[in-house]
Amino acid sequence: MANIRALLVGLSRARGSLAEAGRCASMRPSLLASVGGHYKVPMPARWFSTGLPPHLVVGMPALSPTMNQGNIAKWRKQEGDKIEVGDVICEIETDKATLEFESLEEGYLAKILAPEGSKDVQVGQPIAVTVEELDDIKNIPADTSFGGEQKEEQSAESAPKTDAANASEQSSVVSRISPAAKLLIKVHGLDVSSLRASGPRGTLLKGDVLAALKSGSISIPAKEQKAPATPSSQPTRNAQAQPATTSQKADTYEDIPNSQIRKVIAKRLLESKQTTPHLYLSKGVALFSDVVLDPLLAFRSELKEQHGIKVSVNDIIIKAVAIALRNVPEANAYWNSEKEEAQKCDSVDISIAVATEKGLMTPIIRNADQKTISAISSEVKQLAEKARAGKLAPNEFQGGTFSISNLGMYPVDHFCAIINPPQSGILAVGRGNKVVEPVVDSDGNEKAAAVTKMSLTLSADHRVFDGQVGGKFFTELASNFSDIRRLLL
Repeated sequence: MANIRALLVGLSRARGSLAEAGRCASMRPSLLASVGGHYKVPMPARWFSTGLPPHLVVGMPALSPTMNQGNIAKWRKQEGDKIEVGDVICEIETDKATLEFESLEEGYLAKILAPEGSKDVQVGQPIAVTVEELDDIKNIPADTSFGGEQKEEQSAESAPKTDAANASEQSSVVSRISPAAKLLIKVHGLDVSSLRASGPRGTLLKGDVLAALKSGSISIPAKEQKAPATPSSQPTRNAQAQPATTSQKADTYEDIPNSQIRKVIAKRLLESKQTTPHLYLSKGVALFSDVVLDPLLAFRSELKEQHGIKVSVNDIIIKAVAIALRNVPEANAYWNSEKEEAQKCDSVDISIAVATEKGLMTPIIRNADQKTISAISSEVKQLAEKARAGKLAPNEFQGGTFSISNLGMYPVDHFCAIINPPQSGILAVGRGNKVVEPVVDSDGNEKAAAVTKMSLTLSADHRVFDGQVGGKFFTELASNFSDIRRLLL
């Protein structure tokens, strides 16, 4: 009777967990993000009881709408630890950030199936096993397989496809040669009949030749092999020495694994350049005496000396850009592909590029036009610290209406940044430089003076920005730099 009662209780809990999982799966991402970066979703699990004590097999959760795999960054709980409702079980690196995975079930962690550091774990793949009672842990054998049969079936199904693909490659005949491949064949004196083509319609590609050179499974024509080596004090350039040198150079490399974040960054930047028509506008913010950078620097020093408020140049730039976007609402917009028209944004949310070890993150200063410079400074510091620690919540880096990328701390005078879709603009900020140029003093006399110049380059979506909108935006921005009091209104 006790066993039957335990089985009924277990089945009831399983049904409740699955129902709750269904409810949470239908939640919007914004609601999931509203819990402060802690994903309080039920653990994706499968219920087992035959031959083993009641236990749950926890699967890799989908912690973001675009997540299909993740990495186990760190296990917060170890085998045998008690799990309470709300406890963080592990940290999972997704395609967006490193997030904490919380539990809505209580029990004990019986077995970790995906150890710390596991890469590319598919959503739903078992990562751990939990039990209800501490004594049940010893009744789960260490060699028990949880979900391994499915992997073996998939491997068995994919094996014939792999064999067929290999057979197809081996039977490929060279019917065409790409220009790059033809050049490599000529330089290294290779025999075309010993090469295999992988391109469409039997096209021999550059990669096919490089792969053959690296493997060493190629034959050199007889003329090249019989060519006598002529002694000379100068470096020889025969065809035999070059393949050996190329082979040695090809082996001297190191694969650097990409984080999930860097993979997403690479994909999104490539899509941005391929799908968004970039328009570049530049403005030297000290080409005229009324828009030099010196008023900004003087204002920053005044805040520090008279009010004890420390802000960075970047903090003031954020405020200046936000005010310019508010005054030119056509620039604070994005392109709606479905309607094929530009749509204005209701708020001015500035994304700030922050370099981290895992890649570039863009935390957001929301409603930046309505915040004081000191409030912006404080928020930037907090978000940058969380970004470098990988603790940003999705709502803190997803969205935004405009981006700023500042390389002023490096010896970079000007550069062009890539738009962060679906935004329509990003401002690239270079370093400030002291230059001497003619200025007019209070008496109306022209004289030479040292001023600080800073280069700004706007990368804009040409579907949203045309020359007129870009010109109005830069006019407002230049006015904000020349008259800092505008930022206090």
